Amino acid sequence: MTRVAVLATEGVVGFELTIPCQVFGSAVDPQSGAPLYETLVCGRPMEMTATAAGKDAFRLVPPHDLDAVRSADTVIVPASQRATPSEPELDAIRDAHAAGARIVSICTGVYFLAWAGLLDGRRVCTHWAHASDLARRFPRILVEDRLYVDDGDIVTSAGISAGIDMCLHLLQRDHGAAVAASAARRMVLAPHRAGTQVQFVETPLPSDGNRLDDTMAWMRRHLAEPLTLKDIAAHVGVSTRSLTRHFRQQTATTPIQWLIRMRLAAAQELLEETRMGVHDIATATGFGNAASLRQHFTRALGTTPTAYRRSARPSPK
Repeated sequence: MTRVAVLATEGVVGFELTIPCQVFGSAVDPQSGAPLYETLVCGRPMEMTATAAGKDAFRLVPPHDLDAVRSADTVIVPASQRATPSEPELDAIRDAHAAGARIVSICTGVYFLAWAGLLDGRRVCTHWAHASDLARRFPRILVEDRLYVDDGDIVTSAGISAGIDMCLHLLQRDHGAAVAASAARRMVLAPHRAGTQVQFVETPLPSDGNRLDDTMAWMRRHLAEPLTLKDIAAHVGVSTRSLTRHFRQQTATTPIQWLIRMRLAAAQELLEETRMGVHDIATATGFGNAASLRQHFTRALGTTPTAYRRSARPSPK
């Protein structure tokens, strides 16, 4: 079982403190149903304030001390409304990283990682309202406008909902698309958004009842169909040029590239969970034939569908 330590600090944002507990706590082995993670809330042995919407919401005492941070496989630092870390907290983060732990932040939790000296030369992100300040105060950090940035042993996200997307991404990275999708279903969540998506759309779509989110959900329901850019634009009710512009603003990619990414995620899940042949999976996910699926799979994931299936742990069907 993988140990995840969530660091509670003075003024921690209550919602963000609970995100990793809920997401990782919802991940189970597809065969045995056993939990895949042990999630521990850790901190100094003292009562501290948790906040909501910038106001004091409740008091808490972390049930585990900072030694649990040092022994964790993944350490997650949520945002704090009073981000003034203590040296013992920073030392625990540094020790965990030196021991090989994956260090993760949600929103302004990234400041703790910066104060700990872990981010020089790293690609990171944070809530858009703090991005300029973070870049100014730590000029050696590469701050990007993304929902989350996976830089290997350092993973950072924007606020709240982006933290959920990031945790689902980590589930998929650790255990595959099927486990992540199962956890999302348990929490009644939509499939997670890709980290490359920007944080907000500056120019809204026309308010004609057709929203881009609705169209993206429609695209996921019709992956097997030969959708064209014209088909997608017609569903939104805009021109293809307008669709591409809005899509890039919201997702940092084109409609067709986003559709391919969703088809690949569906193919990964079918490879993990079923015994369907590669040709049948290609047909079911809209790639048309096995050769096309192999080409896209190898380009995006660096492996073939067959090799991916061998490395996964499919449940019997």
